[in-house]
Amino acid sequence: MEKFTTIQTTAVPLNMEDVDTDQIIPARFLKATTREGFGDNLFRDWRYNNDNSLKEDFVLNNSVYSGKILVVGKNFGCGSSREHAAWAIHYYGFKVVVSSFFADIFKNNALNNGLLPVVVSPEFSQKLFSEIEKNPQTEIKVDLEKQEIEILTTQEKESFDINPYKKTCMINGYDDIDFLLSLKDKVEEFELSH
Repeated sequence: MEKFTTIQTTAVPLNMEDVDTDQIIPARFLKATTREGFGDNLFRDWRYNNDNSLKEDFVLNNSVYSGKILVVGKNFGCGSSREHAAWAIHYYGFKVVVSSFFADIFKNNALNNGLLPVVVSPEFSQKLFSEIEKNPQTEIKVDLEKQEIEILTTQEKESFDINPYKKTCMINGYDDIDFLLSLKDKVEEFELSH
């Protein structure tokens, strides 16, 4: 995994609630066993018409919005347990997803795949949507070490929680196996002393 400490970027607002994993990546694209290509089909049915032409009114097709942060409505990632949903968002190019509430399985799948889910208050979520829609060039800063998210134009900040183990993994670019390997010397030292 890629190391993550701080990101400062513009954001894409998807102001919709109850977005489930089948909307994030439709089931018909789950046949692949590797992660490549999933970003191409992120929100496929919302991004494309039946003839594969782009739907002009969908936010990901609007060139006004860009960035590596996806700001979404509450209850994002609900529905079936689908690791492919985190893959699709990550391989589309997003590094952070911000919501006032994530489905637990989606949140864990995101953390396991190098995608940082940031949970904010409903009030801060609305401030994010408001600022981004008012000015699409609004930059958002996410500092994982400090566990803070900030709207740079207004300097409004909010803290967020993250599992300490997952925080360590993201900062160091570890998956679960990398984390265990990082402890190899300590394990060997313990074995020798007992």
